[in-house]
Amino acid sequence: MSIQIFGLPVSRGVAIGRAVLIASSRVDVEHYFVAADQVEHEISRLRVARDHVADEISTLKADLPAEAPPELAALLDVHLMLLHDDTLSDATKLWIEERHYNAEWALSAQLEVLARQFDEMEDDYLRERKADIEQVVERLLRQMVSTGRSKSTPALGGASDRGGSDPLVLVASDVAPADMLQFKRSVFMGFVTDVGGRTSHTAIVARSMDVPAVVGAREASRLIRQDDWVVIDGDAGVVVVDPSPIVLEEYRFRQRQSELERARLDRLRHTPAVTLDGHAIELLANIELPGDAPAAMEAGAVGVGLFRSEFLFLNRGGNLPGEEEQYEAYKEAVLAMRGLPVTVRTVDVGADKPLEPMSSQELRHEHGLNPALGLRAIRWSLSEPGMFRQQLRAILRASAHGKVRILIPMVAHLGEVKLIHEALARARAQLDEAGHAYTRVEVGAMVEVPAAAVMIDRFLRHFDFVSVGTNDLIQYTLAIDRADEAVSHLYDPWHPAVLGLLNRTIEESRRAGKPVSVCGEMAGDVAFTELLLAMGLRSFSMHPARIAAVKQRVLRADTRMLSPKLRAALESDDPAQAWALHAAHG
Repeated sequence: MSIQIFGLPVSRGVAIGRAVLIASSRVDVEHYFVAADQVEHEISRLRVARDHVADEISTLKADLPAEAPPELAALLDVHLMLLHDDTLSDATKLWIEERHYNAEWALSAQLEVLARQFDEMEDDYLRERKADIEQVVERLLRQMVSTGRSKSTPALGGASDRGGSDPLVLVASDVAPADMLQFKRSVFMGFVTDVGGRTSHTAIVARSMDVPAVVGAREASRLIRQDDWVVIDGDAGVVVVDPSPIVLEEYRFRQRQSELERARLDRLRHTPAVTLDGHAIELLANIELPGDAPAAMEAGAVGVGLFRSEFLFLNRGGNLPGEEEQYEAYKEAVLAMRGLPVTVRTVDVGADKPLEPMSSQELRHEHGLNPALGLRAIRWSLSEPGMFRQQLRAILRASAHGKVRILIPMVAHLGEVKLIHEALARARAQLDEAGHAYTRVEVGAMVEVPAAAVMIDRFLRHFDFVSVGTNDLIQYTLAIDRADEAVSHLYDPWHPAVLGLLNRTIEESRRAGKPVSVCGEMAGDVAFTELLLAMGLRSFSMHPARIAAVKQRVLRADTRMLSPKLRAALESDDPAQAWALHAAHG
């Protein structure tokens, strides 16, 4: 029977496909597709882990003291039996062979199937055996995780790389940033998560892929089963499970309409972004890895306004990238942009992007009750001065191959500014001593903490440019954890305080003659394009998939007509309503 699940719409459009579930687990595992020639290798990894765990359990049983209760030996026998049961081992192999899941993902997927079967059993005793299968699987997962990631090459292409021809949609309680990076180059047509807000990583990556997504859907991962047909309505925030033929046809019609609109926007790719009254607007791209640069060029970006360098650092088992690896990555992006500027943000780890995957409980233990207010971004970099200088040297060296700028995240104190410039001077001196080439590189600050916006005139004395990170600026101004669906309804880009800080930053930057851009989600949201133009913004940085839609709004805008609307919005208690009313009468 068809069911509807409601959540937050975070990426527009309609996706239809079979559900791929990522089950929650007390053991963090990686999820990626493997190439066809690596399937046997993954099955071998599974077999080796099973044999190792079987030896462990057998040893435990043999070493039981004579006075141990007989129930304990019987329990170990049950675990051995489950370990070799076909419903676990053979079915897990099928996930690898048919879907090309890596071994850990295949095992957790089969655990999800078996757990639901146990939940539906009427016999209490049998239902309680679910705990045994969970313990066995966790032993296997811990063994595979402890021996390190597979040496398999992930398959990042189309549907043929994972077997089957049906389109797929991803369903999960939550998706870690490192997993989202894998899925960004994969086959999913849409995303559904139980938790998250409008600026959670699932939402941001879904928008960058231009695929529909619904987050904060609460019970989605429990109500949806593996391989269920699912419709994701990214416009209304609705997920339809097992839709009727009539409902399915209606959504397929909407899909076709979206494809036609996307084709119309594609024609604007190489049209210069100029307003009706002649203002040239710079539309830049946000990227996570060097391989994203060609897509930015293809989308018509005139440069990279934000290279999120932390994605080079995530999920590497403590083996962080050295100077040479970073230099090669930045150089690759610079060369791919063919002379267009590339702005590299120094590493922004911490908060919702820990260096290693952690459960929410581990995050609280490691980073305090609120990691968003803890050791992250430039605070983390300054606490690791050797690593910070290493990154600065790598970025500076990449400047020998094209136009590069350095962007510092989460600056809030003038004392930090002094330390940043000292680190830069030391990095340059070290490059001079080593004989490495580099050119003059502009240095900018992210305005994402209210303190930076309030003190913008002082910050501008020390930086060549500023870039506004609206996601964090909104979060910190309104004291809202933007990844927490319990308060995500309070995340409000139209809040008068947010607009006041944003307007002040743009106004003061222009007055000082310093370039200013917006690189947060507001830059790629067409609902804010004219508002930002009215504030005087002339540089937007966004996911490449959003450039065409924003360009269309720019081409239709006349900034001379926008000033009265801006004044009305800034003076109103309800800026969104005031802007909409003036727009309607404009």
